[in-house]
Amino acid sequence: MQHSKNKVKRVSISLTTEAYEQLDRYTSSKGFQSRSQAIADMIHQSLIATLNPFEDEVAAGTITLVYQESKTDLLHKIAEIERRYINEVISSQHILLENNHTMEVLLVQGPTSTLHSICNQLTSCKGVRTGKLALTTILMPPIHPRITKH
Repeated sequence: MQHSKNKVKRVSISLTTEAYEQLDRYTSSKGFQSRSQAIADMIHQSLIATLNPFEDEVAAGTITLVYQESKTDLLHKIAEIERRYINEVISSQHILLENNHTMEVLLVQGPTSTLHSICNQLTSCKGVRTGKLALTTILMPPIHPRITKH
């Protein structure tokens, strides 16, 4: 049985010729099967972008940082923040870049207010060049499911 949340609803829209042609190019360039799929993705991305950072809706996502690893105590500060939020920071990957820079991608999940706070704390560290939080409301399954004892 399909949940009502997953049922498909039809919507009709009118576009200018230019917008219609741009939509076709976008659909094709992104590899979508249909305009409907492309529009649904754009709406979903737009709604995720409007998630209120002050509410506690649970989301999953990534925090991408680029930093200059030679800055004094920077690696220690970043690790300290990540440990403070060990329940939200699922994993991280470091990629070495040119000119003594590192890109770090953190996989995160938790209340949006907490994820925004983590990103803000990391990006405000001296030596961090850029930082960005990208979210989705589709969640990861629990990493360690609860085991019920008999």
